[in-house]
Amino acid sequence: MEPSAPRKAGCEQEDGFGVQPRRVADLGMVPNLRRSNSSLCKSRRLQCPFSSSEKQEHLSSWIPENIKKKECVYFVESSKLSDAGKVVCECGYTREQHLEEATKPHAFQGKEWDPKKHVQEMPTDAFGDIVFVGLGQKVGKYVRVSQDTPSSVIYHLMTQHWGLDVPNLLISVTGGAKNFNMKLRLKSIFRRGLVKVAQTTGAWIITGGSHAGVMKQVGEAVRDFSLSSGYKDGEVITIGVATWGTIHNREGLVHPMGGFPAEYVLDEEGQGNLTCLDSNHSHFILVDDGTHGQYGVEIPLRTQLEKFISEQTKERGGVAIKIPIVCVVLEGGPGTLHTIYNAVTHGTPCVIVEGSGRVADVIAQVASLPVSDITISLIQQKLSELFQELFETFTEGRIVEWTKKIQDIVRKRQLLTIFREGKDGQQDVDVAILQALLKASRSQDHFGHENWDHQLKLAVAWNRVDIARSEIFTDEWQWKPSDLHPTMTAALISNKPEFVKLFLENGVRLKELVTWDALLYLYENLEPSCLFHSKLQKVLAEEHLAGVPTAPRLQMYHVAQVLRELLGDSTQPLYPRPRHGDRPRLSLPVPHIKLNVQGVSLRSLYKRSSGHITFTMDPVRDLLIWAIVQNRRELAGIIWAQSQDCIAAALACSKILKELSKEEEDTDSSEEMLALADEYELRAIGVFTECYRKDEERAQKLLIRVSEAWGKTTCLQLALEAKDMKFVSHGGIQAFLTKVWWGQLCVDNGLWRVILCMLAFPLLLTGLISFREKRLQALGGPARARAFFSAPVVVFHLNILSYFAFLCLFAYVLMVDFQATPSWSECLIYLWLFSLVCEETRQLFYDPDECGLMKMASLYFSDFWNKLDVGAIVLFIVGLTCRLIPATLYPGRVILSLDFIMFCLRLMHIFTVSKTLGPKIIIVKRMMKDVFFFLFLLAVWVVSFGVAKQAILIHNESRVDWIFRGVVYHSYLTIFGQIPAYIDGVNFDLAHCSPNGTDPYKPKCPESDATQQRPAFPEWLTVILLCLYLLFTNILLLNLLIAMFNYTFQQVQEHTDQIWKFQRHDLIEEYHGRPPAPPPFILLSHLQLLIKRVVLKIPAKRHKQLKNKLEKNEEAALLSWEIYLKENYLNNQQYQHHQRPEQRIQDISEKVDSMVDLLDMDRLKRSGPTEQRLASLEEQVAQVARSLHWIVRTLKDSGFGSVAGAPALALAKAPDEPDAELAGRRKEEEPGDGYHVNARHLLYPSSPVTRFPVPNEKVPWETEFLLYEPPFYTAERKDAALTDPVGEAPEPLANIRYNALDGPTDRRSFHGAYVVQDGLPLNPMGRTGLRGRGSLSCFGPNHMLHPVVTRWRRNQDGAICRKSIKKMLEVLVVKRPLSELWALPGGSREPGETLPRKLKQILLREAWEAAEGLLQRGVEVYKGYVDDPRNTDNAWIETVAISVHFPDQNNVELKRLNSHLHACDPGVSIRWQVVDKRIPLYENHKTILQKTATLFGAHY
Repeated sequence: MEPSAPRKAGCEQEDGFGVQPRRVADLGMVPNLRRSNSSLCKSRRLQCPFSSSEKQEHLSSWIPENIKKKECVYFVESSKLSDAGKVVCECGYTREQHLEEATKPHAFQGKEWDPKKHVQEMPTDAFGDIVFVGLGQKVGKYVRVSQDTPSSVIYHLMTQHWGLDVPNLLISVTGGAKNFNMKLRLKSIFRRGLVKVAQTTGAWIITGGSHAGVMKQVGEAVRDFSLSSGYKDGEVITIGVATWGTIHNREGLVHPMGGFPAEYVLDEEGQGNLTCLDSNHSHFILVDDGTHGQYGVEIPLRTQLEKFISEQTKERGGVAIKIPIVCVVLEGGPGTLHTIYNAVTHGTPCVIVEGSGRVADVIAQVASLPVSDITISLIQQKLSELFQELFETFTEGRIVEWTKKIQDIVRKRQLLTIFREGKDGQQDVDVAILQALLKASRSQDHFGHENWDHQLKLAVAWNRVDIARSEIFTDEWQWKPSDLHPTMTAALISNKPEFVKLFLENGVRLKELVTWDALLYLYENLEPSCLFHSKLQKVLAEEHLAGVPTAPRLQMYHVAQVLRELLGDSTQPLYPRPRHGDRPRLSLPVPHIKLNVQGVSLRSLYKRSSGHITFTMDPVRDLLIWAIVQNRRELAGIIWAQSQDCIAAALACSKILKELSKEEEDTDSSEEMLALADEYELRAIGVFTECYRKDEERAQKLLIRVSEAWGKTTCLQLALEAKDMKFVSHGGIQAFLTKVWWGQLCVDNGLWRVILCMLAFPLLLTGLISFREKRLQALGGPARARAFFSAPVVVFHLNILSYFAFLCLFAYVLMVDFQATPSWSECLIYLWLFSLVCEETRQLFYDPDECGLMKMASLYFSDFWNKLDVGAIVLFIVGLTCRLIPATLYPGRVILSLDFIMFCLRLMHIFTVSKTLGPKIIIVKRMMKDVFFFLFLLAVWVVSFGVAKQAILIHNESRVDWIFRGVVYHSYLTIFGQIPAYIDGVNFDLAHCSPNGTDPYKPKCPESDATQQRPAFPEWLTVILLCLYLLFTNILLLNLLIAMFNYTFQQVQEHTDQIWKFQRHDLIEEYHGRPPAPPPFILLSHLQLLIKRVVLKIPAKRHKQLKNKLEKNEEAALLSWEIYLKENYLNNQQYQHHQRPEQRIQDISEKVDSMVDLLDMDRLKRSGPTEQRLASLEEQVAQVARSLHWIVRTLKDSGFGSVAGAPALALAKAPDEPDAELAGRRKEEEPGDGYHVNARHLLYPSSPVTRFPVPNEKVPWETEFLLYEPPFYTAERKDAALTDPVGEAPEPLANIRYNALDGPTDRRSFHGAYVVQDGLPLNPMGRTGLRGRGSLSCFGPNHMLHPVVTRWRRNQDGAICRKSIKKMLEVLVVKRPLSELWALPGGSREPGETLPRKLKQILLREAWEAAEGLLQRGVEVYKGYVDDPRNTDNAWIETVAISVHFPDQNNVELKRLNSHLHACDPGVSIRWQVVDKRIPLYENHKTILQKTATLFGAHY
C-alpha cells in the first residue's frame, strides 16, 4: 500500500521538460569541482575584487577543469551523406571534423559505431561571452557541456561564475520547436505576462534557446522588455538549453581559452536543417553528445538541471523555500505532450495557453470535461481538427496512448491551468502562472497552516502582493497574527513594504513581532552595502582590538553606540549594555485610555531595567530606526505611520539621515538620504501644524516633553541637533520661543515699557507691566520684581546696558585714563572682566543633561561667539600682563586697544536677536566667506605684479620692509588709485629715493642713467603691466566680488528668516539659563551657584520651560492626542495626493484602460458562449442519433443488447462552465471514472517497465481491445521462499490454486471468484497495462491489514477540539526513510501472523499481544480492493482496515500503547497526526481514514 516514488523516465521531445530518475549529487559532493574564490563571497556587491581580466583568466582555468565536451574518436563511415554531399561518420561529422587519431587505422575498435565506446569526454573548448554580430552590443554567456555533466556543476557555474542570483521561481517554457502563428492580441498578452512574472519575481526562464518556435516568442518578449523603460529595473534571465550538434555557425564559438567575447552570426537563410541561437537569450548551455544534427540531446540534461534547481532552497530573512517550478506550454507536438505528462506526473504545475495551437489547444478544449467523457474518438476528432495534415501519421496505437496521457493530465486538474484570452479574473499570463503555482501548492498534502504558510512564503519571495491579497488573504483561511511573524520578518529584511503593509492590515502587532532577539536578528541581516553595517563592523573591530579574546558577536549596545554618534550626545543610549539575564519588561503604567490607531496601542511602550539605567523598548521606534539606517523610504514610511511619538520619530530620522549622508561616499545615496531627511522634517512640521491648530498649549508641551523612547531628549532638541531650520522656524515654535523669551511677562508688553521699568523699577507696582499669570498681578512688589528681572528679555537688555557701560569705560581708560599705576576706573574694568570670565566658565561647566565635560567643552567651542569671547579674554589677560610690567607698558596698551576691537565685534551677537539686524548679520557672515575666497584670487595678481614690478625697477633691494612695501603694499594701493609716480618715468625724481638704499625713510631708486638723470628701465613694459594689472584687478576681480556678494545675498536672503529664527533659539536659551544680574553684579549669582554646586552638591537642572518630564497619565493622554492628529495629517496628505493634476490624469488613464479591457472581454464573452452552445448542440444531436441507432438495432435483435454498449447521453455543457481550475476543486470524479487509476500509471514504480496505455473506456475486460499487448514483468524479491515463481512459463505456475486457500497463502478475493485465463488470474477491476505479478509477492489477491488507531484531539484544558461543529480525531501514522508521505502502520503479514510487519516494527515486543487484542475488538471500516500503483493484470492488493479508537485520554491501554511506541529503524518517524483531508498521507490510506472519520462523525 506504500508505493515507492514512480520511476522517472525521459523521452525525446521538442522543447523538453520533466524530471529524470538519476539523483544528482549535491553541490559539495561533485567530484573534481574546484570552488572559485567568488563562491566565498556572500553578496554580489561584496565579491572578491577581481578585475575583468582576472575574472576571465580564472574562468578560463576553472571551466576546462570541471566541464567537458564530447568528441567522436573513431570514424565509421555512414551510409548517409551530409547536406553538402560529403562522406560523414555515424556521428554526423565529416572526416575533416574528426580528431587526427580518429581516422588512423590502428584505432580500429570494431565495425559498429557505439557512442559509449567511440565518444569520449575532454575539456570543453567553447565558453565565455557571446555577442551577436549586427544585433547590438548585448553580451551573453555561453558554455559547451557534455550531456553527462552533473547539474550541480552547471548550477555552480551559473550562480558563482556567471553571477546569477538564485531564482525565486523557475519557468520552463516548452512547446513547438518550429515557427507557428498566434493571434496578435494573445501574443502580446503572453509576452507581456511572461516577462512581468520573470521580472517581478526574480525568476529564471528556461527554453530551448533556438531562434524558432516558442523559444523565439520568449526571446522577442525579452527584447520588447529591454527596449521599454522598465529595462532599468533589472535584466530578465533567459537561459537557453540547446543541442550543440544542431547549432548553425557554431564554429565561431570555439575558443579553447574562452571567447571574451565570441562573435556569433545569426544566419536563418543558410541554416538548413540546423538552427540558430536566439539573440535575445542572456545565457546558453549547449549540450554535446559528440554527434551532429541530432535533436533532443539536451532534453535529459535540461530535465535534470530543472529538477536540481527546483530542489535547491533559497533563504532570505530566515524564511527558506524550495525554488518552485512551473511549465508554460505554447502549441507543441508529441514531444510537448510527453513533457506535460512528465511534469504533471512529478507534481509540476502547467499553464496551457489556449489559442496557441496543436497540443495546447487539444488539452485546453478537453480540460473542463469529466475524464469519462475524454474518449478515444473525441481525442481522434480533436487531433484531426488541430493537426490536419499531420493527423495521417497518427496510428491507432498512438491515438490510444495520447488518450491515456491526456486523461491522466486532466485527472490532475489541480496542476493544470488553462489560460484563456478574456477569461474572468485572468487578464495576464503572469497572474495565471502564479495562480497555477499557488493552486498546486494548495493541492499538496499539508495540514492547515503549513499549506497556507507555504503559499504565503511563495508570494513574498515573488514580491507579488496582488496575488497574496486575491489568493491567500481570503475568507477561506483565518490567519493568526503569530503565524505571519516569520514572513513579516522576511518581508522586512528583503525590503518588501507592500507586504509589510498587508501584514499590518491583517493583524500583526509590532510589539509582539519585535522581540529583543528578533531585533538583534534584523540588525544581523542588514544590507552588506549599507553604511550603517560598515559602521557596526568598525565598532566590533575596535572592541576586538581593545582586548576581547574572540571576535565579538553583534549586540544591541553596539547598535546604540553607533546610533548615539548619529543622534548626538544629547540623547542617552537607546540600548545600554545589558546585565546577565536581562530581558525587556513592561514597566510603564498605562492609564485607562482606550485608543488604538492602525493597530498600535499605548501598551506598545516597553522598558527594560539595567541597574540604575532605565530605557524604553518601543517596537515601532526600533523598526523605524532599522529601516531608516538602510535608507528604505517606503518601509520607513509605513512604520512611521504606526509610531506614537511621531514628531520626535520624524525629527530623529531626519537627524540620522543627515549624519549618514555626510559619510556616504555614493553621491546618489547621499542625495537620497538628504531628500528623505527633508521629507521627514516636513512630516514633523505637518503633524505639529495639526496639533498647533487644535491646541497651542498642548502642541508646545509636545516640543519640550522628555521622550523616553528617544534617549530622554525632546523634540526641540532633536530639531536643533538635526539643524531642521524649517521645523524650528515654524510659527508655533517661534511663538513658544517668544513665550520663553518673555518669561512670565505677557508678550504684548511693549519694549519701551520693559526698558522704562528696568531704569525705574518702582514702576512695576503701577501695573505698567502685565504678567501672564493673574496671581502675579495680585501679589506684591517682591514677587513681581522677581518675575520681571528673571525674564530672559529683561536679563538680555540689562546685559546690553551693562556691556555698553563696559565698552564706554574701557574706551575711556584707553584714551583718557591709562596711567602707569591703574586708576579706580581701570580696576573696575578688571573686576568687570573677571565677572565675564566667571560667566563664561559657568556656561562651559553648565551640564544639566550630564553629557560630560568633554562634550560640554566641544559644544561650547563649536559656537563662534564663544570662541570670540575666549579670544578676547585671553588677549586682555596678555595685554594686562604687559601693562603691569613697566617696561612693556606701551605694548600692553596696544594689545588692549586691539582687544577693544574684539569686544566691539561681540556686539554683533547681541544684535542677532533683532528681527531687522539679525538676518543682515547672517548675510554679513556668509559674505565673509566670499571675501576669503576672493582674497586668494587677488593675492595671485598682487604678488605676481608686485614681484615683476620690483624686479624690473629695483636692483638688489636688501631691506625686507621695503621689499614687502614694493611687492605687496604698493601693489595693493594701486588697486585703489595710488599709482607710483616713477613707474612711467614722467615724474621721475632722484630726490625722492635713495640711490644706494641707505636711507631708511626712502625707497631705493629704480634703474636709471646717472649721467643723464633719466630712468634706464623699459617704461613701455611697466606701463603695459600696470594697465593689465588694473584691468584684471579693478574691473574683473572687483566686479567678480560684487557678483559673488550679490549671489550670496540672493541665496541667503531666501533662507535668512529661517536661519535667524533657528539661531534665535541659542540666544534665548543662553539668556534663559543666565543669572538675572548683569556684570559685574553677576558675581553675586556666581557665588550663590558655587555654594549650591560645590558645598551643597545640588546638581544642575534644565528649566521646565525647555525640558519637561510629564506624569505617566498626562504623557499617555498627550501621545494619544498626537496619534489622532497624525492620522488627520496622513489622511489630508493622501487626499492632496489624489487631488494633484498628475495623479488625477493617471487615475483617468487607468480607468480608460480598464474600460477598454472590459469592452474587449465583453466582445470575447459574447462570442465565446455562442460557440460553446453551438458545439454543445452539435454534440447532443450526434448523441441522439447514436442513441436512436442503438434502439433500432436492439429492437431488431428481439430486445437483446449489451448494456455496456449503450451510449451515454452527453451532459449539456453550460455556457459558463467552469474551467479546469474550478473543476479541479471537485474532489471526486464524475460517474464513469470509477476504474482503478493508480494501477494504470504508465510508469511502474521502482522499475524501468512502462505499462501499455489503457484509457478509461478500455479498462473492463468485457470491452474489446484488440491492440492490447501489455508487457510481462515479475520482480525478484529477497524473500523468494514466500513469493510465487518468476517468469511467465506455465509449468511453475500450474501448481497454484486460485480462488482458494493455497497453503499459507489465501488467494480468495473479497469480491468473489475471479477469472483465471491461460493459467493466470485476471484483476477483477480490469486491465492495468501490465502482466505478471510486478513487485508483489504472489499472483491473485495480496492480502494486507491496516489498523487505524485514533483518539480525540484535545486542547490544553483536556476538552475535545472541534472544527465546523464536528469533533477532531488524531491518528497514529508512521513515516519511512526517503519518503515524503506518512502512512498507516499496516501492510502485509507474515504467514501465520496476526499483526502486520510494519506495525510490529514500531512496537516493543511486549506490546504485540496487547495490540492483537485491540485489533480483535476493533471495528472493520473497509474490506476490499486497493487501487495501488503496484497492481497488475494478474496480481493486486486487497486489504482489511480495522479501527481502534480510544475515546478517553486517560485510557490505560492508550497510555500503554504510547509508552511502547518505538521505531526499530532510526529513520522511521512516529506521531499522532490530526485527521484532515490535507494531511500528507498516501492516497489509498486517505480513503480508509475518511471512512473512519465518517464512522465517528468526526471532521475530515
